[in-house]
Amino acid sequence: MFGLIHYPVHFKTGALAWLLLGCTTLWLPTTHGALTVSSTRVVFDSDKRNVSLTVSNPSDSPFAVQTWVNTAADDQTTAVPFIASPPLFRLNAGKEQQVQLNGLPNTLPKDRESLFYFNVQEIPQRVASEANQLNIALRTRIKLFYRPIELKSNALDALKDLRWSVRKVDGNNRLVVTNPSPFHVSFARIELSANGRTVKLKDTSMALPLDAQAYELDGLQPSPGMQVSFSVITDYGGFTTPMTVPVSLEL
Repeated sequence: MFGLIHYPVHFKTGALAWLLLGCTTLWLPTTHGALTVSSTRVVFDSDKRNVSLTVSNPSDSPFAVQTWVNTAADDQTTAVPFIASPPLFRLNAGKEQQVQLNGLPNTLPKDRESLFYFNVQEIPQRVASEANQLNIALRTRIKLFYRPIELKSNALDALKDLRWSVRKVDGNNRLVVTNPSPFHVSFARIELSANGRTVKLKDTSMALPLDAQAYELDGLQPSPGMQVSFSVITDYGGFTTPMTVPVSLEL
């Protein structure tokens, strides 16, 4: 039978040592689930009623699967204008299932994208013959961008409008990207060069629409002639050709 839950990890075992082992070795950011999703992100244009994705099970075991949409807060209570269908289904080994994301009437902003997340959670089948077992429910979570039809510009063309600077943020020197566009910008990498040195920033957090995002300099000292090289993730999950632009000093 399947145990249905709404949390990333679920385990049951008869020994405390096995419990601790499971917690320390199996709940890792690099853990990969058995199920796959046909896209790494979803762009939901506001003039569409729904979009579809495919969830596949390439493993040799059946799974119960839960699907839902939520916000960055990752809770189960905030209302969202999307319904995933089917929300719960069984997916046998080697099979796939189409999941439809249906849009609902909403009052989301029309001058910028809105961000949500599509969740796919797998719950493995429990083996009744095994007294002690570790059941892990892994979750795949991908970004869902709601894009108003009123936005006539192109997300990639808007990259040239990004402005990069080094300025004081909370008393510390930070690299700041200002995004005047209505689109989210998801960075694949950010490299900063100064004084003959180049560092690859550890933090590549997404720049929100009509907002600014700050990054630590990771040991690089600000100096005239600084440059930043960056690549972003496209609507289709690919990476753009790196762009190199100057960084202004506003200290």
